[in-house]
Amino acid sequence: MEPQKILVTRLWPQPVLDAMRQRYDVTIDATDQPLTRSDLAEALMRFDILCPTITDRIDAEMLRQSGLSARLIANFGAGCDHIALAAARQAGIMVTNTPDVLTHSTAELAIMLMLMAARRAGEGERQLRAGNWPGWHPVHLMGVSLQGKRLGLIGYGRIAQVTARLARSLWDMEVAYHARRPVMSEDAPPALFVPDLTDLLATCDVVSIHCPGGPETHHLLDADRLALMKPSALLINTARGTVIDEVALVAALQAGRPAAAGLDVYEREPLLSADLASLENAVLLPHLGSATIETRCAMGFQTLANIDAFVAGKEPPDRVA
Repeated sequence: MEPQKILVTRLWPQPVLDAMRQRYDVTIDATDQPLTRSDLAEALMRFDILCPTITDRIDAEMLRQSGLSARLIANFGAGCDHIALAAARQAGIMVTNTPDVLTHSTAELAIMLMLMAARRAGEGERQLRAGNWPGWHPVHLMGVSLQGKRLGLIGYGRIAQVTARLARSLWDMEVAYHARRPVMSEDAPPALFVPDLTDLLATCDVVSIHCPGGPETHHLLDADRLALMKPSALLINTARGTVIDEVALVAALQAGRPAAAGLDVYEREPLLSADLASLENAVLLPHLGSATIETRCAMGFQTLANIDAFVAGKEPPDRVA
């Protein structure tokens, strides 16, 4: 039996690629740039297994092509909103992802963004690097403390739960969350379930987004909902940029409601609006949520484990379609 032909669309950590090459016929896009739509469509015709990332949008039309060779899409990442899952099922293509392994690194980044936004760290660094620091004085760049504040989480999955634990242990924050239904798991840290999103937005000092992307959450935070936030509140997003109406967010931050935002994801990645980039009260990071050596290696080896199971005729542990 010939080795499975696999396309890896971006560069992965070298230990993972070495292990994969020992088992399979692997092609790697060494340019490390997002594939074009036509390249992805062609890849589905040429390869048995496709290993995409969030930068590779695989739509329903691609998956309705005749003569598809691909039988597995092994996604490098937890979120799969860039893959038309229903169309994949109809085409007989299995889809897997990499949950759990990026939980702690993404939660750590959410905590870091909270602290940076609260303490105006981005403003301070820009001022210092530009040579504009006037020296210490009592009212220079005063931020706010997170101690004892109320944290509101939109979504209460794995990442949100770790974020809640960290926030409570670091700053004794009161934690509330909004989700479709209460989370009943015994492993979940205790938190107040708020069934109405508007109530959560209006009563929390920090709002952190942890819900999936996709049509159901597109512009979940629009101008009207952003206007409900406290003038002193902080908004954090490490989930998906499409959850926030970015134009409305710029206007809200310019008006000082919320007071600041800490963002790791954007509506039109990798494009960043000039208006958002110009705001001093926005802390901006380039989608670094899972960007630790440990996490990215774990993601790669988890993808490889899904491939191994599929090739062996077993159910992959992280099948989503």
